[in-house]
Amino acid sequence: MNKKFNKVVVTVFLATFVFASYSAAQWESYDESEDLALLAQHENERMHFRLLNSKVLDKNSLWEPFASELANFSELDYLNLKPLILDRSISEIQQSVNDGSLTYEQLATFYIYRIREIESDNMRYINGVIALNPDAINRARRLDEIRQPGTTIPNDSIFGIPVLLKDNINAEGMATTAGAIALQNNHADNAFIADRLLERGAVILGKANLSEWAYFFCDDCPSGYSAMGGQTLNPYGRFEFGTGGSSSGSGASTAANYATVAVGSETSGSILSPSSANSLVGLKPTTGSISRTGVVPISATLDTTGPMTRSVQDAVILFNAMAGYDEADTAMPLISVDMQLIYRDEGLAGKRLGAMEQYAENEFYQHALSLFSQNEAVIVELSFEAERQARFGEFLGVEMVRDLALYLEQHAADEVLIDSIASLKAFNEQDMDVRAPYGQAEVDRMDELLYTSMQIEELRAELQDSARSQLDRLFAESNIDVLLSINNFQAGIAALANYPALTIPMGYQEDGRPIGLTLIAPSFQEQILIDVGAEFERLTQARRTPEFYQ
Repeated sequence: MNKKFNKVVVTVFLATFVFASYSAAQWESYDESEDLALLAQHENERMHFRLLNSKVLDKNSLWEPFASELANFSELDYLNLKPLILDRSISEIQQSVNDGSLTYEQLATFYIYRIREIESDNMRYINGVIALNPDAINRARRLDEIRQPGTTIPNDSIFGIPVLLKDNINAEGMATTAGAIALQNNHADNAFIADRLLERGAVILGKANLSEWAYFFCDDCPSGYSAMGGQTLNPYGRFEFGTGGSSSGSGASTAANYATVAVGSETSGSILSPSSANSLVGLKPTTGSISRTGVVPISATLDTTGPMTRSVQDAVILFNAMAGYDEADTAMPLISVDMQLIYRDEGLAGKRLGAMEQYAENEFYQHALSLFSQNEAVIVELSFEAERQARFGEFLGVEMVRDLALYLEQHAADEVLIDSIASLKAFNEQDMDVRAPYGQAEVDRMDELLYTSMQIEELRAELQDSARSQLDRLFAESNIDVLLSINNFQAGIAALANYPALTIPMGYQEDGRPIGLTLIAPSFQEQILIDVGAEFERLTQARRTPEFYQ
């Protein structure tokens, strides 16, 4: 074959590839029966999904506001930008912007293009997002103009960085649904943390899918399902592994590079679980260190928002960008007014780390202990089993009855038709097949709870006092700085004791399932979690990009 003919063939092939790619980038619903039949054979019953895509969301509506920008953004543009953006940290992206290789407009457009390409592909979609912010590219363009040529943006700045918010966090320009059709028209004012992110220059790219009502809604339903967003799938194994809950979309989307970073929320395990399931760094802060105003609640006692990122440094940057004193949030003590975390190299010398004997057979955990020991940390062997709190679910229920009603009264849009758990129950009962295909057992139970304010306080004190005494005693008697765990296994007691936790990728099991090392410390001791976690990350560099999302 001569060179001229070869060049023509290549040119025609590329043109055909680009055209085919562009033409195919529209989502079309498909017959899910074969996929569901395959999932029905999964050994984990929680993977026996009844449906995959939402019955109410047309995915094409996500990227429709960006038609002109996407028409002028080619497959070649995407491929050229990929090395500058895919799996890159905030500091690396800011460096590319500062040296002129990248603009914030290109950055935002890249992510929206990528979301469209993957979510319109019925072999790769993960249902990671519920909404995209129609102002995202325009805002990025304005930030480019503000920056001006020659202006250097600090590498640890959130300025210009696209952020996904879990869809229980209010953000203007998009409905805040908590995954529920009952909140489909909840176009509310910004949450406090959304305002903080915008003040510091972030681009709110969109809303991430989640387990509906933060996974306090139904029994035996799969984690990651919502009526609004459909079933979130894990990019490390779409039909093999669960996404963790309830911040499932924040986890899956960040792992698949739908945005640079994402915000999740946790009551008990909902940042730690999806972060470890999707091979991410997830920080569950002390409740009271980050505002919850304008966030759809479960429990005013336990709820917190927090960063979900691909590195410890990015978690620090995102945490600092959200932080600030919110006088409307009664959980916030004055200590959090100027609370900021520092990403630094402190080393491990003298750090006392508690090792739990129940993980003696876990090779990943034992390897982590070995690395810590080799780098001058002191490993303290512990025998600890948290006492089971039989009334924990009941406590969450009575708090959600109270706190959801307050949110609906104070922060929801006027168009929202429900005002209580009772009205939510009645709303869903009008069309259970669409609004609650897995049922609403938690809602049914909550509707029957009759607690006075005094009884709620007594139950709160009983559960929190028990959890705090257990962890306080463990830390004091063993003189440890950090307790080492796996995934979200100790999330419940950490939540009740209001101990912060940080999970970091530790590796992958034989079948490819991610596993995370989780660090737990006393209240407002996030900095030691960051110091130890950053050193572990440097020593292991364990995280890798999902194979089919590179």
